[in-house]
Amino acid sequence: MDIQWYPGHMTKTRRMISDNLKMVDAVCEILDARIPVSSRNYDIAELSKDKPRLIVLNRVDLADDKKTKDWAAFYRSQGYSVLETNSKNGGGVSAFPNAIRQLLSEKLEMYRKKGQIGRGVRVMICGVPNVGKSSFINRVSGRNIAKAEDRPGVTREKQWIRVGNGIEMLDTPGMLWPKFDDKRTALNLAFTGAIKDDILDIETLASLFMEILSERYAENLNARYKITCNDEEPGYDILERAGRARGFLVSGGEVNTERMAKTLLDEFRAGSLGRITLENVEEANREPLESISFRGMLSE
Repeated sequence: MDIQWYPGHMTKTRRMISDNLKMVDAVCEILDARIPVSSRNYDIAELSKDKPRLIVLNRVDLADDKKTKDWAAFYRSQGYSVLETNSKNGGGVSAFPNAIRQLLSEKLEMYRKKGQIGRGVRVMICGVPNVGKSSFINRVSGRNIAKAEDRPGVTREKQWIRVGNGIEMLDTPGMLWPKFDDKRTALNLAFTGAIKDDILDIETLASLFMEILSERYAENLNARYKITCNDEEPGYDILERAGRARGFLVSGGEVNTERMAKTLLDEFRAGSLGRITLENVEEANREPLESISFRGMLSE
């Protein structure tokens, strides 16, 4: 399954980020805590390497709590400031202003010595599509300024947002990269909804996802769909059994696997399958996987 998705507006976004970096004091990159490697755009990391950076692990309410702690410790060990947030209910978001002031403490001290007490700072907010960036901005600002929807590609233009505490945020559109050299990254982004479902084969995607879940979170599948899994069963067969258990049948007793595929992905994204993280810290520096096949994809 070859997934490539780079709409023209993302070329514009990359140029926008590059051109506006000189106007900001720091960069805040929002990651999806369920996929802390796959949701990092290394173009953004490279473009912003000369700026102080804050990483926000967002959607922690949907992620495996222990693995989130592991990832936060990993990124701190790499020299980043890190926040763990849940933009849906605002958990952890209130720590953002203090985190920015700490990140820019030397610059703020320099302003103070020059008598520029109260001088504000500017922070660029960026990330790949559908990591909850707009919801995060709305929570920080306390206003519904950024348009937030649970689908990629909603924010298309930059906007400056004053949030008090002497901080101004630059909201930027979500940006992917032109080609996915690592197929696991492409799939993880597709599972979480960062890539639009309508350009993918939804049943193939859900079948691959079933294989991953059966290996890593079989208990979640059992709790949700009342099915047991083993490491040898093809993903499509698991998908079909889950659909039968749900009663998604059509004439002749066949299972409507397309409906089950959509249900699986929708329920994962909503957290109905439980708290799931698809990447371990050990995968932080993984080699790209050029091809994906059913059953056994994780060992390639």
